[in-house]
Amino acid sequence: MDLQLSGKRAIVTGGSRGIGFAVADTLAAEGADVVVVSRNKDSLEAAAEKLRARGGRVLPLTADTTDDTSVRAMVDAAVAELGGVDILVNAAASPASAAASADLAGTTDDAVREQIETKVLGYLRCARAVAPHMTGQGWGRIVHVSGLNARKSSQLVGAMRNVAVAAMGAALAQELGPQGVNVTVVHPGFTVTERTPGMIAGRAEAQGVSEAEAEAQFAATTTVGRLITAQEVADVVVFLASPRSVGINGESVGAGGGTPDVIHY
Repeated sequence: MDLQLSGKRAIVTGGSRGIGFAVADTLAAEGADVVVVSRNKDSLEAAAEKLRARGGRVLPLTADTTDDTSVRAMVDAAVAELGGVDILVNAAASPASAAASADLAGTTDDAVREQIETKVLGYLRCARAVAPHMTGQGWGRIVHVSGLNARKSSQLVGAMRNVAVAAMGAALAQELGPQGVNVTVVHPGFTVTERTPGMIAGRAEAQGVSEAEAEAQFAATTTVGRLITAQEVADVVVFLASPRSVGINGESVGAGGGTPDVIHY
């Protein structure tokens, strides 16, 4: 299937590693011009060098999504260089599984503020900055990378922030959809990225089991019986970022390999 992405102009935040990089790389492979965004200049340049091997235009830009001025400057620079923006993929946030889950007594206000500031407000700032460019041309795609904690109660802060992202996606879809801009949310689960070996090793040590047993515990949380890779999540995101996805708007799509024993409808 031709995803009709050749020549589209995409911004991917959190694009220097993990799911964000896999999305940027897949967009580039499909012929899109890609603005890859990160706070870390060194990792950003390394990612951009890999993306340039795809042959399209790649623009690395540093930005801090917790700062509205930084976000607007990044979008202005992207539009000035590429002539516009068609796609925004928000992926600039740490996975909830990267930190141990605290109970109620151990959940501080600052811990919640940090997550909301980065993931919820960060995603909102980026969407707010690109929306006028997309509505002005009558077409656009915004995809928020959230997480399956939105559908589980096992992690307090992770669930709160991811539910908020899903709610924001639905509200933006209703506002922007009539103007040609679809907004969707993708919920990855525990995903194989650069962080995975360390996280599996940490669980193995904490539980006194082998790393193979620890990995099997993570795999058992899926209905496909294995962990989903960053590339497999990126395939879902890039479809939703394409013109082919017009029939999907305001929806949250699970991309974690399936959750056992639940029904979402």
